[in-house]
Amino acid sequence: MQILEKVGGHPKAFAELELRIEDANEHMERAKARLVALQSGDEESVRVWQRIYDITMGACLHTCARLHANVTDEHSAGESTYRDELGDVVQDLIDRKIAQEDDGALVVKCDGIKEPTIIRKRDGGYLYATTDMAAIKRRVEKFGGDIVVYCVDSRQSLHFKQVFAAAKKAGYAKTRGGQDATLVHAMFGSVMGEDGKPLKSRSGENLNLSDLLDEAVSRAEATLTERSPDITGDERKQIAESVAMAAVKYADLSIERIKDYIFSFDRMLAFEGDTGPYLLYALVRIKSIFRKAQDAGIDTSGLDGASFDLRDPAEKALALKLLRYPSVVEGAGLNHEPNRLCAFAYELASGFSSFFDQCPVLKNDDEALRASRLRLCALTGRVLEDALTTIGIPTVERM
Repeated sequence: MQILEKVGGHPKAFAELELRIEDANEHMERAKARLVALQSGDEESVRVWQRIYDITMGACLHTCARLHANVTDEHSAGESTYRDELGDVVQDLIDRKIAQEDDGALVVKCDGIKEPTIIRKRDGGYLYATTDMAAIKRRVEKFGGDIVVYCVDSRQSLHFKQVFAAAKKAGYAKTRGGQDATLVHAMFGSVMGEDGKPLKSRSGENLNLSDLLDEAVSRAEATLTERSPDITGDERKQIAESVAMAAVKYADLSIERIKDYIFSFDRMLAFEGDTGPYLLYALVRIKSIFRKAQDAGIDTSGLDGASFDLRDPAEKALALKLLRYPSVVEGAGLNHEPNRLCAFAYELASGFSSFFDQCPVLKNDDEALRASRLRLCALTGRVLEDALTTIGIPTVERM
C-alpha cells in the first residue's frame, strides 16, 4: 500500500489491494483462532491435526532412515507433544511471579536481555518459546539431561538466548545435582546455490529434500555405470544409494557448522578430493586388499598379534594419524563440531593413499613386514569405518 501511495497507483489498484489485505487479515485471524483451539485440545482441531501429523512425520522418518540418521518415532517429541503441559508451565510462572503481564501478553524478563520472552499472546495462544520452556523442563527434570543441544540455524540465536535465560530463571534447567544444565544452541549456516543465493528449486521454490536425494542417487548411479560397468542391477542401485547419501551428508557435515556453503552436485559426488565418495572408495580399497590376500592364500587371521615395523615415513605418518582418533572424537563431541571428525576421516584416507602408493603390502617377500603392513591396513579400515559410522555415513563393500 505504501509503495502504491509513493508511486501514485490507479484507484482500482488501491481497491484491489485493500481487498487482498482484508482477505489476508481474515485468514490470519482464522488461523490464529484455530491454533488457540488446537492448543486448548478442541476435538475436531486435534483430529485434523493428527492426520496431518501422521502423514508429515511418516515422510520425515522415512527420509531420516534413508539418510541413516538414527531418528525413529520413539525418539521424536514434536511441539504438539507439549500441548497438555503448556498451561501448567504458564500457571507455574504466574504463581511464582516469574512471568508478568505486558500489554495483554505474558512475558518473562531476564537480566542482560533487552527483549522479554513472550510465553502467552494477548489472544491466549502459546508460542515457540512456551513450548521450548516446557521442553527444557521435561528434558532436564524428567529425562535427567545435563547437556541439551539445539541444532537450529543461526537466525534463531536471539530466540534461544531468551528461552535459555527464562528457563534458568524459572529453575527448569536445574539438574538433579542442583546445577544448571548446559543449554547449547549449536547454530548452523545456510545452504546456498551455486549462484550464491539460498538454495532453491529451478522453479524458485524451497527445494524438497526427497527430490534432492533422488537427484543425488540418479547422478551417483550414472557415475557408477561409467566407472564400474561390471556392477549392475540391484547391487548398483544399492551402492548408488549409499554413495549419494554419503556425498550429501559429508558435504553438509564437513563444513564448519556456522558457515554457509555452496551446494554443488558435481563437487560432492566426485570420487576425488574431500568428498564422501572418496572416503568410501578409500575404505573399499582397504577391503579389497584383504580379498586379494585371501585369493593369494595369505593368512590374515592372526594380524592382531603381528608386530608393527614402521620403516617408511608414510607408514609412520599413517600410524600417528590413527593415534589421534580418540581425541578427535572427544573434541568433535564436546564442541558439537562434526566437521572435525570429517576432516580427520579425509586426512586418514589421504594418509592411507600415500602409504599404499609407497609401501608394498601384498607384493612383499618379507613376511614380518607384510604382516605389519596388513595390520596397519586393518586398523586403518576399522578406524575409517568407525568414523564414517559415527558421522552416519553408510559404507559399501565395493564401488
